[in-house]
Amino acid sequence: MPPIKPSNDFTYADVGATREPGFCPPDFHALHVRTRIGEGHDVFERASEAVLTWEMHRAMGVGIDAAADRAAPDVDVTVTLAGMIKAPCRVVWTVEEPRRAGWAYGTLSGHPECGEESFVVDRTGDGTVWLTISAFSRAAKWYAKAGGPATRGLQHAYARRCGVVLRRLSGGAED
Repeated sequence: MPPIKPSNDFTYADVGATREPGFCPPDFHALHVRTRIGEGHDVFERASEAVLTWEMHRAMGVGIDAAADRAAPDVDVTVTLAGMIKAPCRVVWTVEEPRRAGWAYGTLSGHPECGEESFVVDRTGDGTVWLTISAFSRAAKWYAKAGGPATRGLQHAYARRCGVVLRRLSGGAED
């Protein structure tokens, strides 16, 4: 499926670019965190469903107000952080394949950051299930700019925590 064409609603130009491994536009910060979730088809199925239905995010304590019960292109999602920071986003792509499932959303006006983030579960040839979170972002609001490197540190910690929570939700093995 081709990426969504940019609209005036998105706060960045490269809409859908997280489909390309390692892509990061100039002047953005890249994030790539890969976490082993477990082994086997059942773990993959449970992990995929938890990612596609917002369950992983909700289990992290993040507020999710989504226009649909499942991630799909053009679904608007507002993420609420710390009970007060509203971060409006829109799903830009999804994937549901026998060994790969996930989605990405892009930032809309009012989001404290500018960019895109993807959440993809994949099952490798040896049966290992992984969660990969990839993003490119830069600060958009004054408080995100003021946070500087600490804001990026929080993004990395959040991505690592997603893996821990998804492992628990899917019944994956503890390392």
